Amino acid sequence: MKVEGWDTEHDGVLTEAALRRKLEKQGYEVTRYVYPPGTRFGAHTHAVDKIDAVLSGRFQITMDGHSIILEAGDAVMVPCGEEHSAEVVGMETVVSLDAVRIR
Repeated sequence: MKVEGWDTEHDGVLTEAALRRKLEKQGYEVTRYVYPPGTRFGAHTHAVDKIDAVLSGRFQITMDGHSIILEAGDAVMVPCGEEHSAEVVGMETVVSLDAVRIR
């Protein structure tokens, strides 16, 4: 599982609009979600490639037996059919951009 962090030298200041543009340029349709503390998503899959990107808060993703905590500016690829789970870590609400590959 590879996490891509926000590169302020290349991408500028991290804003929702800037992160959205970056994901859309890569061929993804982007939806904004807000997850309160305590939110958990059990093991599941998706029928398309997607990227989970975090604008604020801490979001733990578990895939292939490995867990990683995403923080502001972090993004992780979740391949089509890959089983994974996720949960909000801590007491801060997570604001996430969920990017789905456009077919």
